[in-house]
Amino acid sequence: MNTEIERKFVPVEAPGADVLGVGQAMRQGYLAEEGDVVVRLRITDAGAVLTVKAGHGLRRTEVEVPLQPDQAEALWAHTEGRRIEKVRHKVPVEGGVAEVDLYGGALAGLCTVEVEFDSEEAAGAFVVPEWFGRDVTGDGRWVNAALARHGVPA
Repeated sequence: MNTEIERKFVPVEAPGADVLGVGQAMRQGYLAEEGDVVVRLRITDAGAVLTVKAGHGLRRTEVEVPLQPDQAEALWAHTEGRRIEKVRHKVPVEGGVAEVDLYGGALAGLCTVEVEFDSEEAAGAFVVPEWFGRDVTGDGRWVNAALARHGVPA
């Protein structure tokens, strides 16, 4: 399936280490943006992926293509000015798994939470834990490509 159904939140403060557990460091750079289509490069210790995302809001098309490390590094140079670094923590919650991202670099101190769903019905029925904070699903200022280019929205 090449569709992502996801809700995104901005907590007032990040959960403690006891909730987060071990995370995975990643760096993301954006190679191209046109309208609601974005081409992203993500590099972690586990590998590299080129991702095309299209659409906005709750449901988007998402296609991922694995890259060899040398391919990823060759493309990384072309993401200058459109990069983020973060550590992603997977936290079990009722109804799914929350991906809690703690950002570094220019976005240091920012925390976001994303939860993916199998259907829009499941996304709508999800009982949001209080610590998730504000729902920013569909607010284009909070997608990672916008954060990479413009920083944290005012």
